[in-house]
Amino acid sequence: MKFVTDEKTMDEYKEFLEKHERCNFQQSPEWAKVKTSWKNEIVLAEDENGKIIGAISVLIRKIPIFGNIMYSSRGPICDIHDIQVMNQLTDGIKELSKKYNAIVYKGEPDIESKDEEFRKIVTSLGYKIKDDAKNFRDEIQPRYVFRLDIKGKTEEEIFAGFHSKTRYNVRLATKKGVVVKEGTREDLKEFHKIMVETGARDGFIIRPLSYFEKMYDELAPKHMKLLMAYYEDKPISGVIPIFYGNKTWYLYGASSNEHRNLMPNYLLQWEMIKMAIARKDDIYDFRGVSGVVDENHPQYGLYRFKKGFGATFTEFIGEVYLPFKPFTYTIYKFSEKVFRNMRALKLKFKK
Repeated sequence: MKFVTDEKTMDEYKEFLEKHERCNFQQSPEWAKVKTSWKNEIVLAEDENGKIIGAISVLIRKIPIFGNIMYSSRGPICDIHDIQVMNQLTDGIKELSKKYNAIVYKGEPDIESKDEEFRKIVTSLGYKIKDDAKNFRDEIQPRYVFRLDIKGKTEEEIFAGFHSKTRYNVRLATKKGVVVKEGTREDLKEFHKIMVETGARDGFIIRPLSYFEKMYDELAPKHMKLLMAYYEDKPISGVIPIFYGNKTWYLYGASSNEHRNLMPNYLLQWEMIKMAIARKDDIYDFRGVSGVVDENHPQYGLYRFKKGFGATFTEFIGEVYLPFKPFTYTIYKFSEKVFRNMRALKLKFKK
């Protein structure tokens, strides 16, 4: 086990990450740079010849009053059923906890909930598992997503797998004159304006424009693009796809209150999926939906929209964590829950 401490090792890590089947953009050095309020450390597991066989990117942040927390999104990148590799990475996490005097390590791995072998391995290594989240605000990363298997498939095969209404809406957008163009960094301003409009309509908090500009600076053009949908030369919708390794992710989307009947969001999804197919990706990830599959749930419309593209409803394991200071962490969790509930109420009253 070792840590990334120089440029050479960092290059080796990036190569390992991009080639690994479990690759995730949130484990990348570029993504860590976007998270400016966090410090980044990368733990590497090695074989007897010093070759990288596993890795995990960890973010560290000081929380006022409580101390440092350690967090990893969608790691580790390794054979998750190899206990020796997992043990090396865990040793690295524990070493970091001492270095930063952390109260907890929290991870939200890209591992399906039904993976019992992984559950046994991590619990044997001392981790605890929190797997009861259903809604977006219960965890940092969505526990439920839709994923579309595009490996080795053509555009025609993928399009044929869409629900008939989804195919209709894609064609409708084109027929009605909606045009999709790739945007520049400057176009992020228009995208952000539309996103503010979306947040006010749907009741969620919007990141500042500077955050998206930082994303663009660190990830574009290789790993990020901005796509904007126009009607009569006016921007009415936009999306940000992320490309890394063998996957494409639909990360952010925004839509104006005007011209929603033209179905620009369907066309934008199709354009992103076509990009993923052209890249010969294995997976197109629609990202989060609520785990409450009920027509009366406020997020059911998002579930129905993503399901229409023929994607698979995927449940991740949830939060895997190591509490280094259990009492302090318990108090922190309580305060965090109170804060999230208050924020949700504030948004509700704003609407």
